[in-house]
Amino acid sequence: MKIYPIASDSLGVRSLSLYIESKVRILVDPSAALGPYRYGLPPKPIEIETLQKYKEEIREIAKKSDIIVISHYHYDHYDPDENFYIGKMIFAKHWKENINYSQKKRAFVFHERFADKCNLNYIDGKKFEIGGVEIKFSKPFPHGNEKTKLGFVIMTTVDDRESRVLHASDVEGPIVEEAADYIISENPDIAIIDGPATYFLGYRFSREDLKRCIKNLIRIGENVPKVILDHHLLRDLKYKERLSEVYALGNFMTFAEYKGEEINMLEAHRREL
Repeated sequence: MKIYPIASDSLGVRSLSLYIESKVRILVDPSAALGPYRYGLPPKPIEIETLQKYKEEIREIAKKSDIIVISHYHYDHYDPDENFYIGKMIFAKHWKENINYSQKKRAFVFHERFADKCNLNYIDGKKFEIGGVEIKFSKPFPHGNEKTKLGFVIMTTVDDRESRVLHASDVEGPIVEEAADYIISENPDIAIIDGPATYFLGYRFSREDLKRCIKNLIRIGENVPKVILDHHLLRDLKYKERLSEVYALGNFMTFAEYKGEEINMLEAHRREL
């Protein structure tokens, strides 16, 4: 199995887009976006150029993919303006169940545009066997803590009998212990997780939730050989300081580091840009 992280916050855009190539080719969360405002400032030209670069790469990878997975309907994970869903097998978060109002509206648009133009499957808690590859989807987990208003996300596990990868999407940490339990129980060789939104610490992200995240990530790091931690976490210039106990384990990295590239946290540096 080949794992190719496409785009993420450590690479300059809001995304956690992942390509997996085995006996089938799977694209998870085929989108990227920019924060409309950060420090009260709109995106800078280099951010827009970087977004365009990764959008084009996602398009090219989507063309050759057999399966496209949509873990939830936020625009940095799903792009309603693309047409590369047409003719593809689509595995998507259910558009009516365990979904908040905002995502439900977006999911409805997707359903109306593409349901009759692709092989559309709603995947919450389901498992598929395709070409000798097992693709398993979790039940919906909170996009944050138990009180979040951001809705729910689906985790994806791909197992080709040689290796096993889990994409946890936006569990924000994970904060919720049950989400961490699920990640560990899946026994992946590598887990791709969005880290906690510590750039909101003391505002929309509590210190208590940070403590929960640290405990959960330590448990995950002790049970999963390799963990990619990116996305929300990489909007905080002090991310390694905040999670020093986690990084002390030595098996955590970003998309950029996995790809052998320099970390390029454009949004976090927007004030300087």
